[in-house]
Amino acid sequence: MSHVKTLQSLFKRYRRPGDIVFAWIALIVSVFLLLQLADQTVWKNGGKLFAQPRFWPAVSLACMVFFAAFHLLGSALSERIPGRWREVWLWITSLEYAGWFIAYAAVVPYGGYLLTTVVFAIALTRRVGYRRASTLIAAAAAAVVIVLLFKTLLKVNLPGGLIYEALPDGLRQFMLTYF
Repeated sequence: MSHVKTLQSLFKRYRRPGDIVFAWIALIVSVFLLLQLADQTVWKNGGKLFAQPRFWPAVSLACMVFFAAFHLLGSALSERIPGRWREVWLWITSLEYAGWFIAYAAVVPYGGYLLTTVVFAIALTRRVGYRRASTLIAAAAAAVVIVLLFKTLLKVNLPGGLIYEALPDGLRQFMLTYF
């Protein structure tokens, strides 16, 4: 069962919306990283080429620039597909969830792991469009299970939160240990 392919069919591109934007971003980032190489690594005199701290990062970044340039060339020479900016907007809107995570990480030292996890679980559940009370309760219950799993079973050392300072001594120690 032999399949003969032409060189052109082997390199046929299946382009997607936003491909040209991604190609430009990949090339810009890889060139930027390559330009930073001299500041971030060293070249030791008298050492073997393959043992130099700068050699393998330079090889990988040079390959990254090379392939990003070819990707851009292929994207520029391919036929246009409508929907490029709609796709790019989808990428940008997905960064919202990185913002949620950064906010969560910033609030945990103040609100504590339990309270912050429950509040953010409910807020994210509402954010994606769920409004029924049973769904919000399930999100809160899942958050409590996650906290118990990490703090109690896995004994992960997580910040207690400044809010625990307002609790009575016995309850504060219990919350710091298990929640």
